[in-house]
Amino acid sequence: MENKTILTDAPQKGNILIINTGSTTTKLGYYSDGKRVFDEKLEHTADEVAKYKSVMDQSDMRRQAIKDFMSKKGIPLEDVDIVMARGGLFTPVITGVYDVNQDMRDVLISCRDGLHACNLSAVLADDIAKEINDIRDAKGEVPRFGRTTAYVADPPMADEMLPECRMGGIPEFTRKTLFHALNSRAIVRRYLREHGHTTNDVTVIVAHMGGGATISLHSHGRVLDVNHGLGGDGPITPERAGCCPPFELIDMCFSGKYTKDEIKKKLVGRGGAVAYFGTNSMIDVENMADEGNELAITFLKAYVLNICKYIASMSATASGKVDAILLTGGIAHSKKLMQAIKERIGFIAPVEVYPGEDEINSLAENGYMILSGQTKIHTYNKDRLLDD
Repeated sequence: MENKTILTDAPQKGNILIINTGSTTTKLGYYSDGKRVFDEKLEHTADEVAKYKSVMDQSDMRRQAIKDFMSKKGIPLEDVDIVMARGGLFTPVITGVYDVNQDMRDVLISCRDGLHACNLSAVLADDIAKEINDIRDAKGEVPRFGRTTAYVADPPMADEMLPECRMGGIPEFTRKTLFHALNSRAIVRRYLREHGHTTNDVTVIVAHMGGGATISLHSHGRVLDVNHGLGGDGPITPERAGCCPPFELIDMCFSGKYTKDEIKKKLVGRGGAVAYFGTNSMIDVENMADEGNELAITFLKAYVLNICKYIASMSATASGKVDAILLTGGIAHSKKLMQAIKERIGFIAPVEVYPGEDEINSLAENGYMILSGQTKIHTYNKDRLLDD
């Protein structure tokens, strides 16, 4: 990949290794003094992953794959000054940067708060950081930025919701968060830079639209309200059913036609466009609509309306005092859909579009803020919610 300068005002000195694990891939990024040296996706074959009961058992295999790739690129492991990892599923936590400690490792390895391939990222990053320090110690080298440490930034289960936003209709149904925290917060920082803000003094709504969708309210650096992107809470998306009529859902659950896992799949993974058209590509649905498919035309209208309803609900949380609405994610590449959303919710606040997402770049941005001392480092405690 062509070298790319990251978008941050922080001094860009140092080498950053970035790790983002998926179910069958390990995405790597490497930055040197602010330039992207490579952005690579290591593919793990079905035969490789089949040897392990759980993705968390793949740590040694993936760590060796990372080391082999770095060697192939001619980059000594000890050149790395900091290792950034995608945040995994762990609570309680607020947004921001965390060093990877034993509490975090315990929760991720045990999958106490959920099993997902992203849980492996921080564990791998920490293991590699420790190996880097061992290599330097053996050589008697003095590192430029102190001992190499592994960090995560803006983990997906970060929860700063207002108490009234967290409360459900019955005590058993507390609202929870799981959202595109990393990209959403990076987009807010980009908006601040582009509009000349030196402090985070704005209230904005970020709509991240991909296979799932999360709509988050950011006010002065805190995320006060957001839907749960994997829990059936949210708008219709290419793969999600979105919020469903509860009595009909109850009838489906007790119909005897589906298992518990099958119903979950109908809501998340096989809902939305997949349920109607057998595809999770909104480009395919747009093409159908352009060809006159009435169902596709209606689905796109419903999609836009659902996104806008959630944006409007976030504006109510902010008492209507919203500085901007920021549209991002893969679907934000669609000019037609973004224009339709603008027309519906432009009365709330100015709307700006930031297509796509770049988790590797966002982690690098956080890494340079860490190296330059421009961000606070939180310490994770698995039993206590940070409240700064």
